[in-house]
Amino acid sequence: MFDDGPEASTPIDADEAGDLLPPHLHNRAELNAWEQANILVAAQWVQRTRKRALAEPTIRLLHSKMFDETWGWAGKYRKSDKNIGVFWAQVPTEVRQLVDDGTYWVENGTYPIDEAALRLHHRLAMIHPFPNGNGRHARLWCDLLLKQHNRAPFEWKTAQLDQPGDARRQYIDALQQADGGRLDPLFELFLADGPRNGASQRGPHT
Repeated sequence: MFDDGPEASTPIDADEAGDLLPPHLHNRAELNAWEQANILVAAQWVQRTRKRALAEPTIRLLHSKMFDETWGWAGKYRKSDKNIGVFWAQVPTEVRQLVDDGTYWVENGTYPIDEAALRLHHRLAMIHPFPNGNGRHARLWCDLLLKQHNRAPFEWKTAQLDQPGDARRQYIDALQQADGGRLDPLFELFLADGPRNGASQRGPHT
């Protein structure tokens, strides 16, 4: 039994704890630190892997790399519905469609690569393929896609996005507006600095 306390010492939910791999974690602060160390290893893997970002197995493998030392469900699609995301049984189909669409966009220059990557980031987060960690996964996957096209990663300000505050609120609001088809707020957050590496950022919007 864990004592109640500030957010950092909030006990890990009993349902979550059943899939938690390290037995010595007792509260949110310990879990967050452990997860972050696991994700750092995955980020290093992203820098050296030659696996194609636009491939369904890579999407699952990256999630596994991020959480394989933390959760028993790492890299496995969710088997239940959440308050966000597509119907759970549609997840494999939706991910494959994302890969197919992204491949078409890249091969045909439908959007500049930065915009294509940001659109795909939003779509992956909206599908919500995994039980948890979807936002962090979608951002790191986007980094992998950009790297494979010789582009710099976006300025995610990851620490702020993962904690309550203005940066996270703006990010979540932009994602929610994108869910409804209005992507400009998301573009303004991450593409507002103009061309990067000499290339045009903006393309046709849907």
